[in-house]
Amino acid sequence: MSRSVKLATAAALGVVMIALLPVVSGAQQKQAKASVEQPAPKPPVKLGLGRPALPEEIQAWDIDVRPDGQGLPPGKGTAKLGDAIFQEKCTICHGEFGEGVGRYPVLSGGLGTLKADRPDKTVGSYWPNATTVYDYIRHAMPFGSARSLSNDEIYSLVAYILSMSDVIKDQDFELNEKNLAAVEMPNANGFYEDDREVSEKQFWKANPCMKDCRAAPKVIGRAMAVDVTPDNKAGPKVD
Repeated sequence: MSRSVKLATAAALGVVMIALLPVVSGAQQKQAKASVEQPAPKPPVKLGLGRPALPEEIQAWDIDVRPDGQGLPPGKGTAKLGDAIFQEKCTICHGEFGEGVGRYPVLSGGLGTLKADRPDKTVGSYWPNATTVYDYIRHAMPFGSARSLSNDEIYSLVAYILSMSDVIKDQDFELNEKNLAAVEMPNANGFYEDDREVSEKQFWKANPCMKDCRAAPKVIGRAMAVDVTPDNKAGPKVD
């Protein structure tokens, strides 16, 4: 093929390509415009069940209290008032001084025992935030009669429980929604954020075993038979 024929062919192809460019560009523009102008998807068909919750109904269930105190309702109470409420509604499980009855939780004491072989994890010795004491009582106590306490009664109970571990020393100190989050708990610095994603990443396996990874475990005793939950701190007697 001569040089002149090659040049003519190349020129012809260039003209064809230039002519096609606006067509392709126009098609793309139409497609983009169509995608923008597509109507929004229709909302799902309602089944006609129930009705929207009323604000007061939402408020009745939205009762969680965060560690920073967000969610605390208006109210107030003292340890002196909480003492009377505790003796009436709480001693059957927790004892007169929070010492616990049977295997019900101990609420008082335990300061300085967290490093012991058998630590006493009480509200005073273990809990990092006083606000969550309010949250727990509000949700679950008294046992079997949850949500029966008023806001003031709960503030009074929290004050009394904290006073049993000397977190609050003044029996007439008024605890309320403005100062509860500021109460400093003895074990407030004993907790830290879960950092396993960083600190333990070196132990992770890229291809973990997912099937038949070990032999079937052999049961050598039953909890009821070996009495792994003793009634006293001395532990089960060994013959």
